[in-house]
Amino acid sequence: MNKNTRGTIEMTTAMVISGTLGWFVLRSGQPIIDLLFWRCVFGAAALLVVCTAMGMLRGKLSIRLFCWAALGGAAIVLNWLLIFASFSRASISIATAVYNTQPFMLVALSALFFGERLTATKLTWLGVAFVGVLLVVQAKPEASYTGTAYVSGVLMALGAAFFYAVAAIITKKLSGTPPHMIALAQVCVGILMIAPFANLSALTAEGRVWGSYIVMGVVYTGLVFVLLYGAIQKLPTHVAGALSFVYPIVAIGVDMVAFDHRLELVQGVGAAAILTAAAGLNLGWSLKRSKAPAVE
Repeated sequence: MNKNTRGTIEMTTAMVISGTLGWFVLRSGQPIIDLLFWRCVFGAAALLVVCTAMGMLRGKLSIRLFCWAALGGAAIVLNWLLIFASFSRASISIATAVYNTQPFMLVALSALFFGERLTATKLTWLGVAFVGVLLVVQAKPEASYTGTAYVSGVLMALGAAFFYAVAAIITKKLSGTPPHMIALAQVCVGILMIAPFANLSALTAEGRVWGSYIVMGVVYTGLVFVLLYGAIQKLPTHVAGALSFVYPIVAIGVDMVAFDHRLELVQGVGAAAILTAAAGLNLGWSLKRSKAPAVE
């Protein structure tokens, strides 16, 4: 099996597993804070085993890099907290679609902190995504997702996208550091952040609950991170970008099958606009040939 084929299988598997995350969170029935805490605990255990096996713990992490990794970990934890909370308020489909605005936030932050150019094409796709978000917010949701809860769910998904972009920017600052080590540092920071709020005084003996925690940490964190980072190292950027859209497609499909949630017409148009714009940005699609100067 060649490198590209293996990378494609790894990336696709990671995205399919990630696409079922919303279903798992809602079906587990566990408080979000507890779910996140044990996700970090068991995720750290899984990543520690991987990092040890790959010999990544022999190198030294400078104070500066550790501080950046800690800041990235805080951003990732806030990202998880907001996206998990958005599922029950705006539905998995809507939350996932809105969450896919994160490439545009990454572009904006890259322009702000790294001086990367904002081209006319990027701004056009940004406009398409913005219209998509407006359509989603203005749409009349299903009866089970109504009023201010729906709007707050959309805003939470946007907040989650922002903190994901922040974490991605920080990861750029850590170039040269093995990504598995970065992920390990992030979940360790997550343990420290969430521990004061988690319900640790009366731990349950129920096997189903602990099973949920272990699956969340080992599968949805450890395994997904290993597959994702392994694929990114093997695949060309445009292929990895294209395969990343397996995630929202699976998530929307799972929402329809597991919860019988159907998007209203306007919601569907808005979600399609967001995902199309994100694909256009990631894959470098150009709407038209233009000699318009880039915006510095």
